[in-house]
Amino acid sequence: MIIVNTDYIPGHEITQVLGIAQGNVVQSKHIGRDIMAGLKTLAGGEIRGYTEMMTEARSIAHKRMVQEAEGLGADAVINVRYATSQVMQGSSELMVYGTAVKIRKV
Repeated sequence: MIIVNTDYIPGHEITQVLGIAQGNVVQSKHIGRDIMAGLKTLAGGEIRGYTEMMTEARSIAHKRMVQEAEGLGADAVINVRYATSQVMQGSSELMVYGTAVKIRKV
């Protein structure tokens, strides 16, 4: 599966647009990490627990998008975008979406 954030794939022709493929996840860290993150905001710097949480969320959402694209019969997903939002204190939704397409080499 080819995944790109452009609207074309060099050396390939898009033969069919299959629709939107998306994946999302809502994720949070446990209370102990939240307390440590709160303390870290006083001193400044990277909050590693949240960085790890978002990296894991991005991986899960990406995998779900690919599974949805495969279910549509896609060879690739183009125009891939990521979006995040805070659902509640300490948890975030991460969504990834793009256009599932059939392609062929030219």
